[in-house]
Amino acid sequence: MQGDQRTAGERSTTHGVTRRSVLGRSAAGLAAGALGAAAVRRVAAQDATPAASPVAPPAAQSLVTPEMVAAAVAQLDGFIQTVMGKTGIPGMAAAVVYRDAVVHQQSFGVRKVGAPDLIDVDTVFPLASLSKPMASTVVAAIVGTGATTWDTPIVASFPEFAMSAPWITEAVTIRDMFCHRSGLPDHAGDLLEDMGYDRTEVLRRLRFVHPATSFRSTYDYTNFGLTAGAEAAARAAGMTWEDACDHFLYLPLGMTKTTSLNRDFVARDNRTFGHVKTANGWEVGQQRQPDAQSPAGGVNSSISDVTRWMRLQLNGGIFEGQQVVAAAPLAETHRPQIVSNPPADPAVDRAGFYGLGWNVGYDDDARPRWSHSGAFALGAGTTVFLQPADQLGIAVLTNATAIGAAEAIAATFLDIARYGAARHDYLPGYMARLATIYESPYGTEVDYGKPPANAAPPLPLAAYAGAYANDLYGPAAVVAQGDALALQLGPGPMTFPLTHYDRDVFFFQPPGENAFGPSGAIFTLGPNDAASRLTIEWLDVHGQGTFRRAGKSGA
Repeated sequence: MQGDQRTAGERSTTHGVTRRSVLGRSAAGLAAGALGAAAVRRVAAQDATPAASPVAPPAAQSLVTPEMVAAAVAQLDGFIQTVMGKTGIPGMAAAVVYRDAVVHQQSFGVRKVGAPDLIDVDTVFPLASLSKPMASTVVAAIVGTGATTWDTPIVASFPEFAMSAPWITEAVTIRDMFCHRSGLPDHAGDLLEDMGYDRTEVLRRLRFVHPATSFRSTYDYTNFGLTAGAEAAARAAGMTWEDACDHFLYLPLGMTKTTSLNRDFVARDNRTFGHVKTANGWEVGQQRQPDAQSPAGGVNSSISDVTRWMRLQLNGGIFEGQQVVAAAPLAETHRPQIVSNPPADPAVDRAGFYGLGWNVGYDDDARPRWSHSGAFALGAGTTVFLQPADQLGIAVLTNATAIGAAEAIAATFLDIARYGAARHDYLPGYMARLATIYESPYGTEVDYGKPPANAAPPLPLAAYAGAYANDLYGPAAVVAQGDALALQLGPGPMTFPLTHYDRDVFFFQPPGENAFGPSGAIFTLGPNDAASRLTIEWLDVHGQGTFRRAGKSGA
């Protein structure tokens, strides 16, 4: 899961806000993109607009001084401790980069509630969707070698990949996937991951996903679309994705604490555990395993390593005097590619854009701000805000479900650096905004905790038991276990006890990152009072959650 956070001056838009879209749209500004330069020239010619002056505009001047940054840094740790006190988040790490130097990095709290181990600047956190701008950095490095381009079709190096229509399959490029304009619906494929399918199988099954919009017309945040683009780039370089990350980014920058493999993360002694909020406070929950979507959400890193990557971003691909990533393909990641937040009122509201793995917004001085946040419902909240004109950036990592704390800290710091004081109390606004991503997208019509007063009994179990099939989600089986039913899903398969609700409606608790409360399992009867179809609400958020009876499997 990953989402939309904006500064106080940036309003909600008419583009629907869902729990799946919030973190992907923007962290420090709006996110996502516009026309390329060639398209702008064509529009100008068609409209007979006078040509722009051949004189390039002056470079943006920094509006902060070393003294202003130092004053903001002096207040940062105290503000972080205040936020931790208000939210109870178990642990954090934060760092500030300015003029190609780390001017501050600090750690707070514990790695795991109930254990004494403290976080330090080398403690490794899951980055969640902060992985996306790291992934686009790796792809920019590959593009810089000439092995591929941002506009190379996915199938050029990944020929078995397919979308819902052959013409889209042939046309969709790495750029399309990295700016979320492929037509795939919001977070397409994530539920396949939660069912236990690996990366290869999730990407194969994207061909069965019904498009949400026409190709290249709309921004819809998709972890597995971006993963497909990253996979294509790595294949063009003759590597696995994980090896490409090591070769092009982690090793050249000396990011020795960083990995794109979950097994490497869990093997580390100095790592955090994900925490979720319960009635008893923050507790260690189910630990996220994001290898299937590693380019989009599977990077694990320390705050000390993240600062190296921030310096590279703010210095045009140069690190310690070496051009690690070619400047031109890296700059492309920072250019708006598609509008992610259309202005509600274009007369007064600013738009937000998505670049390539980056939210691209503009601050109140009309200067670019690059940002991204990451959120795992199972226990991670991260953010980075970069202001290239000032050569200034801040990153905040937390080991708890994202609630807006990291973004509030970053926004407050940048306010103090620019204006001498925070202009808003950002925490309540970000917390309200982030709360929307934990609203269940399924089962909203029924409270399964309250059976109807006059519930009808089910038919004999044999009427429901059997094998079912769905092109996108694969096979399902309903089996009798004693005097009850169970649902089997996924490659494992996973088995879920079904609880009866009313006549042909049962429910169960789904697993994983995108599970929020019970889901209905609703049978539709066919001839002879036997179920012919099974609709699973958890899998039906895009209307593709109905399984058709494939044959009897025995009660």
